[in-house]
Amino acid sequence: MPKAQTTKARQRVPTRPARSQGFRRAIDATGNTYDGLIAAWSSEEAFRIEVILLVLAIPLGWVIAPSFAWYVAMIGSFLLILAVELLNTAIEKLADHLAPAQHPAVGRVKDLGSAAVFCALLLGGVVWLAALVLRVGLL
Repeated sequence: MPKAQTTKARQRVPTRPARSQGFRRAIDATGNTYDGLIAAWSSEEAFRIEVILLVLAIPLGWVIAPSFAWYVAMIGSFLLILAVELLNTAIEKLADHLAPAQHPAVGRVKDLGSAAVFCALLLGGVVWLAALVLRVGLL
């Protein structure tokens, strides 16, 4: 075997660093979460709008919610919207990375992610509307 091939054959593939354990792992995961939120904030206008609406909804929900359980559902629906938006963004970024050129299948994947965000927004709208209807006494 020529020397060049022998050298390549003996090179080791870098191993993944050992995962932290216990509390240190939770701290590391929190750092990853922070990095993801900052990345979404800096690159996604829809995410920024939804976060601003959540900040406004937290005090507004106290006024509108007919009960504490309704308040939890109302704020929870906003958090669900954010979670679905983050997943949609992750799917879109990965699709763009794997297939930089336009491709019908990638477009379909992005459309499905967008539809998921729409469903979450619809759920949030229904929850908030139902709370408002109960609050003003229409039901």
